[in-house]
Amino acid sequence: MFNFRNGTIAAALLLVGGLAIAQSPKYPGVGRDATPKEVAAWDIDVRPDFKGLPKGSGSVEKGQELWEAKCAHCHGVFGESNEVFSPLIGGTSAEDIKKGRVANLTRADFPGRTTIMKVATLSTIWDYINRAMPWTSPKSLAVDEVYAVTAYLLSLANVVPDDFKLSDQNIAQVQQRMPNRNGMTTQHALWPGKEFGGKSRPDTANVACMKDCATEPTVASLLPDFARNAHGNLQEQNRLVGAQKGTDTTRPEGKGNIAAAAVPATPPVAANPGASESKAAQALLNKHGCVACHGVDKKIVGPGFNEVAKRHADKADYLIGKIRAGGSGVWGAVPMPPQTLSEADARTIAQWIAKGAAR
Repeated sequence: MFNFRNGTIAAALLLVGGLAIAQSPKYPGVGRDATPKEVAAWDIDVRPDFKGLPKGSGSVEKGQELWEAKCAHCHGVFGESNEVFSPLIGGTSAEDIKKGRVANLTRADFPGRTTIMKVATLSTIWDYINRAMPWTSPKSLAVDEVYAVTAYLLSLANVVPDDFKLSDQNIAQVQQRMPNRNGMTTQHALWPGKEFGGKSRPDTANVACMKDCATEPTVASLLPDFARNAHGNLQEQNRLVGAQKGTDTTRPEGKGNIAAAAVPATPPVAANPGASESKAAQALLNKHGCVACHGVDKKIVGPGFNEVAKRHADKADYLIGKIRAGGSGVWGAVPMPPQTLSEADARTIAQWIAKGAAR
């Protein structure tokens, strides 16, 4: 009986020891394994076979409302704008939808390439909208809103009718109407290669240098003079956190100093008594993504803040209303969507603009 009890205890100890070994981290003292919930939060990609696509649906009608509120200011009401980004819609035909190959892609004289002309898989469009749009507030759309916006885009290209509702249940059928669904090929030397019928020769034919080899190059970035400040001050358009701060493109590049562009320039110090107010306002502009569409002294998508200040000097209350409500037609055809910032933040920005938008 004594030996049996000892054997049982020994077996239990071995079992516990084995569990302890199985549960030990791969790299002791360095982090921990992600929990299933943490993995799920990041695992949002959607494959071409639609694995990973969440359940949901959205109509073309709802998509049009969302589009005009959150997308049209960059892409145009009909997805055809070439003012901010390349056009999304255009260049396809009913015959392309029937055959699955866009004829205009083979024409050297065709003036441009829209997204709907090139993309082969509908999952690519859904996935990109879901993870990256709107530009100033990525991943802010609900799942049903992503379906609706995707449905509206497809209706603009005549892939689905105007009364269509896109969902996880019918998206595979819609894929069979993508204009360039048969335009993707693996018949080349690039990956994946042989397993999908590609050529067997390697992607590259590099030969290692064995003598008189060049020294390791110094990699840096440089903006040519004609391109500096072409789209406003890059330093003001970057987030205040992270490694890439952006260079001050309002200042000339140091002559012969190629690496200087890679080093963030020190922002000019405001010499007026309202320096702290200006700093607070510009911090809010970065926080709320305003500098994605507006430079301080140069138009990007919308007018520069200095230009707004000249037209609406001392009109802080008016500017608060325009910031929060949005609008169109005042500064051109591209609309500004309503902004969701607090009234206090809107007031700080509006008062800074109304006083001249000083740096």
